[in-house]
Amino acid sequence: MTSMNPANHLDELGQRTLRRVRNRLMPLIVLLYFVAYLDRNNVGFAKLTMSEDIGLSASAYGLGAGIFFLGYALLEIPSNAGMYKFGARKWIARILISWGIFATAMALVNGETTFYIVRFLLGAAEAGFFPAILFFLTLWFPAAQRVTVLGIFILAQPVSNALGAPVSGLLLQMEGVMGLHGWQWLYIVEGIPAILLGLLTPVLMTDRPSHAHWLADDEREWLTRTMDAELAHKQKGQPHHFLAGLKDPRTIAYSALYFGLVCGIYGLGLWMPTIVSALGKFSTTQVGFIVAIPYTVAAIFVYFWGRRSDRTGNRVSYASISMVMAAIGLLAAGFLVQVNAILAMMALTLAAMGIYSAIAPFLAMPSTALVGAAAAAGLAMVNSLGNLGGFVAPYAVGLFNDATGDNRSGLVFLSACLAITAVATYLYARKRPEGHAKPGTPATVGEEAVAADDFDINN
Repeated sequence: MTSMNPANHLDELGQRTLRRVRNRLMPLIVLLYFVAYLDRNNVGFAKLTMSEDIGLSASAYGLGAGIFFLGYALLEIPSNAGMYKFGARKWIARILISWGIFATAMALVNGETTFYIVRFLLGAAEAGFFPAILFFLTLWFPAAQRVTVLGIFILAQPVSNALGAPVSGLLLQMEGVMGLHGWQWLYIVEGIPAILLGLLTPVLMTDRPSHAHWLADDEREWLTRTMDAELAHKQKGQPHHFLAGLKDPRTIAYSALYFGLVCGIYGLGLWMPTIVSALGKFSTTQVGFIVAIPYTVAAIFVYFWGRRSDRTGNRVSYASISMVMAAIGLLAAGFLVQVNAILAMMALTLAAMGIYSAIAPFLAMPSTALVGAAAAAGLAMVNSLGNLGGFVAPYAVGLFNDATGDNRSGLVFLSACLAITAVATYLYARKRPEGHAKPGTPATVGEEAVAADDFDINN
């Protein structure tokens, strides 16, 4: 095999290789995250009829919706360690099957206690999935393409809501079929795909570029050498063992910042159907199609915003601006929700655009700050502690709604979380190299890539 310098072949060989990798890996990864997001957020639609059937108050729903993230956070880092022991393909398959079982088991809840228990177990089962996929992507894509690829991955969130909302609304119409409530059918129908995909993942996924026999020899060599060169560049003078990522001050800082962003993500996502249903006298099917609108617009904007972030390399500004957009949208929605339904939907659309477009440039910063195994642990910790915002925000919104009798105060709370996080992110990361990556250079590497001898990741 001919030896080559990857940098000299970036335009021709590199583009061809990365295009083939994207076409091979991204459809499956997006589908997996689509199902994950559907199963964690479909409780927002189930609530429309489930709350009355099993007797849930707004605060009880908020607690149960958010308790998912306690189980998720507690097992996030141990789950990521399991991935390195058993391999990405096998571990992701295990996660898929176990969460599919508990997602389907949501159909069995009959009161507050069982609602809390199964939601907690669902979060525990899904723990490790997001950082495992995020880390998996860093093994395959150089830094210059990092935010664009993350943006495609993150697209699964708004797309899942956009497509899942109408489907969830229609499933609620199956009330009484075979003696089950519509919300029970929602959980069953939307939980089974995770189990099926878990069985297929070990066959469809490849752990590392060196194992990619579906690449041509020159493509496989180019990608392996490119990722190894980037890793070697960043490893100079930095600790890169697993515990280093947990103790690094940057990991703690980005965890706190991600907490604020996640408050907005799940505060909006888990309450959007309820907010929309309060705008008028809509059926569950109509609510589903209306909820799809903000997420459809957000999905288009995420791709556009991610590509612009990659071209400039300025992660911090793009993440901060997105969060400001979201804060403005939520604040405006809070004051318009009881005034004008159309203007309120426009504000919610702006909020969705801002929230989802902030995720990829934000996550590119902590993933670039660390190296090797330290990056894997750091990403897991950022995701674990940050996702506690998914517990706090829905519960807080429920408490505000119960206390005031409307959705306004909850939306203002979410707006404040995002505004504070936007300012804090800009002030903390603006002078750090991981927030300002020069596109296309080794120094911008996704240093989170793991060297072949760091872990035993079996193919």
